Amino acid sequence: MALTKIGGDIANNLIGENSYFTGRFLINGSLRVDGRFEGKYLQADQLYIGPTGKVKTNINAVSVIVEGLIIGNINASNRVLLMPTAKIFGDIKTPELIIQNGVILEGRCNISNDLKSSAKDLIEAEYEKNKIIPEEFLGKD
Repeated sequence: MALTKIGGDIANNLIGENSYFTGRFLINGSLRVDGRFEGKYLQADQLYIGPTGKVKTNINAVSVIVEGLIIGNINASNRVLLMPTAKIFGDIKTPELIIQNGVILEGRCNISNDLKSSAKDLIEAEYEKNKIIPEEFLGKD
């Protein structure tokens, strides 16, 4: 199999432009999708969806770069980069999200270094830290 470059790295797996793949796909390493993938689950270390790539599944990866189309949720432990031609319908959960001008995105974004807790819980806990209680500050009447 020919190797494909992904931003300086080598993609050791490829779903080609005229290919169609279904099911569950779990891979150690990188994957480039230029064709279509539909299934229950897609997991890879580094995932690159090329400009002709179309994916309909939930994604779990370390890093994701999207130039194509995704219908499904993205969970990335490092970062998600959406290039100008990206089209996403689904939620994104990652510590770092980069969105370039031209992206079409419908979904919720949860950006946090602690992906195990909800952003809501983390923000509310931070708000409650060092809380001033009026009775303690002003004294009791």
